[in-house]
Amino acid sequence: MSRIGNRVITVPSNVSVNQTKELLTVKGPLGQLDLKLKEGSKIKVNVENNEIRLTRGDELKQTKMLHGTYNALIKNALEGVTVGFKKELRLVGVGYRASLKDNVLNLQLGYSHPINLDIPKDLKVTVDKNTEITVSGIDKQKVGEFAIQIRKWRMPEPYKGKGVLYLNEQIIRKAGKTAEGKK
Repeated sequence: MSRIGNRVITVPSNVSVNQTKELLTVKGPLGQLDLKLKEGSKIKVNVENNEIRLTRGDELKQTKMLHGTYNALIKNALEGVTVGFKKELRLVGVGYRASLKDNVLNLQLGYSHPINLDIPKDLKVTVDKNTEITVSGIDKQKVGEFAIQIRKWRMPEPYKGKGVLYLNEQIIRKAGKTAEGKK
């Protein structure tokens, strides 16, 4: 039995949820998200009285897995169209900086060339103080994917703590070779 799948999701008053055969549309003050349900899945979505309940049609392993997944995806969609999601990154390192030009994020991360990333049209990216990047949007998956796409260019390293870090991320520092040899 999926505990997450059995949760009852309450729909805020300023959000409308419409369901067709395999498409769930969530509209809110920040925008609209479409959630495509897997074709032929035995999960039934019941929307009534500002509540969403998911029920399983059978007890197959695949159906049980999708039960909790759909519940979490619907909950994220409701949160996205009402509040939105954001990821905050900071650049740590000498000469590391970011800038925005039109719809392109320009990163200088210690390579011999600048890195230019096209910003997806449904995301908003802001740069503060040349070292702080904020990625925001209504789709949790797209916000996280773009933040990781930025981060993968210079992952944090444990010796000096340099790289692209999430805002409150703590890097566990390692001792270098010389520190261990002096014992």
